[in-house]
Amino acid sequence: MTISNTLDLPAGLAQAQRGTDTERAGLPDLAELNRLANQFFNAVPGTTEAIDNVAGFAIPQTVPVASADPFAHFSGIDDAALTELAQRSHGVPLEPELKTLVRAHVPGLDRRSGVEEGQASAYYFLTSIAQQARDPFLPGLGSAHPPFDVHAVRRDFPILQQRVNGYPLAWLDNAATTQKPQVVIDRIAAFYLTENSNIHRAAHELAARATDAYEGARECVARFLNAASANEIVFVRGATEAINLVAQSWGRQHIGEGDEIVISWLEHHANIVPWQQLCQETGAVLRVMPVDDSGQVILSDYQRLLNAKTKLVSFTQVSNALGTITPAQEMIDMAHRAGAKVLLDAAQSVSHLRVDVQQLDCDWLVFSGHKIFGPTGIGVLYGKEALLNATQPWQGGGNMIDDVTFEKTTYQAAPARFEAGTGNIADAVGLGSALDYLSKLGIDNVARYEHELLVYAMHALQSLPGLQLIGTAPDKTSVLSFVLAGHSTQEVGAELNKAGIAVRSGHHCAQPILRRFGLESTIRPSLAFYNTYEEIDRLVSVLKRLQCSKRIFGG
Repeated sequence: MTISNTLDLPAGLAQAQRGTDTERAGLPDLAELNRLANQFFNAVPGTTEAIDNVAGFAIPQTVPVASADPFAHFSGIDDAALTELAQRSHGVPLEPELKTLVRAHVPGLDRRSGVEEGQASAYYFLTSIAQQARDPFLPGLGSAHPPFDVHAVRRDFPILQQRVNGYPLAWLDNAATTQKPQVVIDRIAAFYLTENSNIHRAAHELAARATDAYEGARECVARFLNAASANEIVFVRGATEAINLVAQSWGRQHIGEGDEIVISWLEHHANIVPWQQLCQETGAVLRVMPVDDSGQVILSDYQRLLNAKTKLVSFTQVSNALGTITPAQEMIDMAHRAGAKVLLDAAQSVSHLRVDVQQLDCDWLVFSGHKIFGPTGIGVLYGKEALLNATQPWQGGGNMIDDVTFEKTTYQAAPARFEAGTGNIADAVGLGSALDYLSKLGIDNVARYEHELLVYAMHALQSLPGLQLIGTAPDKTSVLSFVLAGHSTQEVGAELNKAGIAVRSGHHCAQPILRRFGLESTIRPSLAFYNTYEEIDRLVSVLKRLQCSKRIFGG
């Protein structure tokens, strides 16, 4: 997930990325590669002759016949061409992985492709792809990186099929909210059609169905986060409510006058205001870790903030305004060494990165369903089970009690003790469906595709005169904040909307970090796995048109 600050693309990649829909989708175009491979081997069976520019790549004119290393002749092919081919196929492994795969899983590959034992073929890559079509038992070379078919995925999202102002909708506002796949919509409808009931305690059939669905969604969230138990998963309205819950329950119990709470400059207002309120109530002190000019936290300064007075560190895993990926694991470890608890805001990370709460060892983690392809009005507070059970409830009412008399109330164990009243049952079920959908796609496949799209987009935007990217940390995910000289953010957002492109313009509920860069607002396209290279091209085209009109007409 690390990208270069310069974001140099391999030679020719920008042109290759503008190829067919299949290429944009991130699929290895095996049919085309098979055709090229067969053309090659039919043209030069059993000879060392080479064909110029197969698939646009320069191949050496002569190939030595024998070598102790069957891959030695691979070095004769230009490295940039190899990189371009791998990038174009989005899912075919790079050269070292290919060597490992072939050596480990395809013994005697040269013999099977018509080359004598001990005789090397410089074209084993194309041979293998051609052979794949003929031999169903030959492992596909793309198996290490399964292909990602963005166009097939887009068909799962009915809202993306519409047109806005005459253009296909390009939803580049995913950091604000994500669109919902049909399976999520169908699951919520099915709940209301066949399962609708309040949960727990009732003896009838629909209550049992609703309870099973609700608790099944809790189990799904626990699996997704790799929580130790479903008892560590509390359903709330969203990340904002989850942070407030911790502040007003654990915080009131454990934070006192003179204690310190550490946050970062990167935080969303939802991870600033609750701690400010708690400090005002208790006399605690709020400390802020700074960030550098790229938008990454400065760990040495963070270390200096940690001391015996630090009771809590609360920070984001991914900045909603800049896309910066913070070094969460290291920061959590540092806080724990100082004796502090840690809350991790994962609202912007769970849909882009693999999040493992046991590996991270955070004390709490929060996220919102609507930012991970689920419904609005549902979110999650993860907390270590012992910690949750030692915390007094924030709200009182039904469901969360064990016993009530006029003299005394006792509470259930977590998670019920934090779920007072009738919860958002249907949308919890919908969230479970969204996480199942994302899990089937594979979060690592999603991360890989989105990273390639991000690199392409940043490279394209950086090429525009007068455009300044805000947030250029080497580790970042798919947020592209920028300002365009001579144009207000509102003007740019309105112009993009005319072309059917939805972006966010404003302060993104993160005013402190924008002011760190001397700004009050930015334009913020933000990507998801259903976005395409064509949509990035449309975005850049509109921005170029804006710049051109400014030069011609002034203003």
